[in-house]
Amino acid sequence: MDIKKAFGVVLKKERERIEITQIDLAGRCDIDKETISLYERGLRQPTLKTLLKLADALNVEAEYLVTEVKKRLTSLE
Repeated sequence: MDIKKAFGVVLKKERERIEITQIDLAGRCDIDKETISLYERGLRQPTLKTLLKLADALNVEAEYLVTEVKKRLTSLE
């Protein structure tokens, strides 16, 4: 699994944890719904600025998202 796919898995898990749609998350971050979809499918990765927006919208720290991605990457090695 590459970093984009790992981030996508983490993002989707956290979005579903707080029971919001991709459209809701996109609105909270002021980005396009298609961009959220691309992130979740591992086809694109966010900038640092967007990562901070996503974390805020998901009510978690950006460090938490990064740590979760790292865990996914290292558990698959």
